[in-house]
Amino acid sequence: MQRTLFSLVLPLIICCQNTSPDQAVTGVLNNLHLYAAEARGPEYFDLFADDAIFFGTDIGERWEKNAFQEYGLARFETGQGWTYHMTERNIYFSDDDQTCWFDELVRNDKYGQLRGTGVLKLVDQEWKIMQYNLVLPMPNDLLPKYAQEIKEFYKEE
Repeated sequence: MQRTLFSLVLPLIICCQNTSPDQAVTGVLNNLHLYAAEARGPEYFDLFADDAIFFGTDIGERWEKNAFQEYGLARFETGQGWTYHMTERNIYFSDDDQTCWFDELVRNDKYGQLRGTGVLKLVDQEWKIMQYNLVLPMPNDLLPKYAQEIKEFYKEE
């Protein structure tokens, strides 16, 4: 019995120990989008470091984790999350493999293609999101028109 149990557990231990930093970060970012789409609040916010910052698309959306979590959990309790499908991702690591940064393209049914960028760090052997920034990229030819509308919206000169 012990031999059978050992033979079942050993591959799992080996598999988990051999997870590369790239695979681990990819898993965190994939889960970020999965948990948001499934409105799994506790799991979603556990992916963020305690001092994380989330930047939304609106200029006023600079959320410290606690405020973002309060907003997000209330929304998730309704069964409504937000769904973004990653279509492209680049991940880069610091020389000591303790910090990484990434950029990704994500697709949303309502808004189309957006870009997410961010930073993760290793906290107690777990990769945690320190910063996530979601932006709506804009073609340069459209920038003058929409920049003017945005300035008017914020009543800038």
